[in-house]
Amino acid sequence: MARRSKKYMNPDELPEVLRAEDIQSFLDIGRVQAYELIKTEQFRSVKIGRSIRISKKGFLKWFEGTEAS
Repeated sequence: MARRSKKYMNPDELPEVLRAEDIQSFLDIGRVQAYELIKTEQFRSVKIGRSIRISKKGFLKWFEGTEAS
């Protein structure tokens, strides 16, 4: 059975460690778009087995445009 992800409307609602599904929900984008965004390496992600995890802090810095290139 497919897991339904929570719809995040506010950055404060995001968990401290994000999954691709969390980014998808927060940005209101498709699954493929979320994984393509992660692959751009504009923010740090960690692969653990087949799972990808992203720091909320790093993601929000990227989202807000405060991350140095």
